[in-house]
Amino acid sequence: MIWILVVFGILIKVLMSPPSAVVAWLLSKFELHQKLDSKDVTVTFNGKNLEEEEKNKYTEYFNEANFLKKHYIFPGNEKLFLHPETNVKPFVINVKSGKKDVNFFVYSSDNHVDVVKQYKEKVVSYSLSSDYLQKFTLSTKGLN
Repeated sequence: MIWILVVFGILIKVLMSPPSAVVAWLLSKFELHQKLDSKDVTVTFNGKNLEEEEKNKYTEYFNEANFLKKHYIFPGNEKLFLHPETNVKPFVINVKSGKKDVNFFVYSSDNHVDVVKQYKEKVVSYSLSSDYLQKFTLSTKGLN
């Protein structure tokens, strides 16, 4: 009988304060601006794939960018975010990890970077702050 109480007490303790690795994994599943692994990523600009070194730098800059705010998309307006009427050409990041296929469209402006994340049928938009991403975008304008 005492063993049942001890096991029950340990179980309650683990459920009430889970290990930090479990908490980190659970939070990463709901993270809006997730960290990308450059091995699972292809980055294209103007229809051309970036070279391996440029892709690694771009992925690193994307991971280090600071989240600013989320843009709310009303149902039916997804196409306005996926294909905006602008002259800015986006970097397209395709992430394929297992069955999961996610596309990021990265638009750079003077003071921030807009990201449109598309996965399955969902579209999410948010802004980032990253001087490195903006400078990288300016340095690749000659690739047109």
